[in-house]
Amino acid sequence: QVQLVESGGGLVQAGGSLRLSCAASGRTFRRYAMGWFRQAPGKEREFVAAISWSGGSTYYADSVKGRFTISRDNTKNTGYLQMNSLKPEDTAAYYCASNQYYSGTYYYQWGYWGQGTQVTVSS
Repeated sequence: QVQLVESGGGLVQAGGSLRLSCAASGRTFRRYAMGWFRQAPGKEREFVAAISWSGGSTYYADSVKGRFTISRDNTKNTGYLQMNSLKPEDTAAYYCASNQYYSGTYYYQWGYWGQGTQVTVSS
């Protein structure tokens, strides 16, 4: 079992930065892939980024490539999403997810979820 708790969301101006954290409980997290998704009001939950258990492979949505960086520290059972050059269209609730393997960019392919943290980017 993996339990996930996100933090680090907030209000930021366009062009600013935020770093989200995802604290995991359970020894299996360090052997699980981790991902970040986001969901804006009235929209489906969409893939943002993912990282393999070792950190050796990363995946990004085209919309955030070059601006966001996913990372993890398995010694701390924590994952991160560094978000730079934020845009108003990045406004959403951001969710941390985990799964035994990276298996795709659809939310239903991921088994464990956090409760979400709100990111609001003002123009």
